[in-house]
Amino acid sequence: MGETNKQTEANKRWAEKNKEHAKYLSDRSRSRSFIKKQATFDDLAELEGLIEQRKKDLSSR
Repeated sequence: MGETNKQTEANKRWAEKNKEHAKYLSDRSRSRSFIKKQATFDDLAELEGLIEQRKKDLSSR
């Protein structure tokens, strides 16, 4: 059990030092989970449009 606590503490320290990346990873995980488990057909259609717009925005940089 001590090893689990050490790993948990190490994870907390990493997340504290890398707040922006940790938020990115969390947001990405939640997005994927929503798409896989809860999104309706209408949600997916809307997301496809948003993804295409984001791709255009990124390619024009």
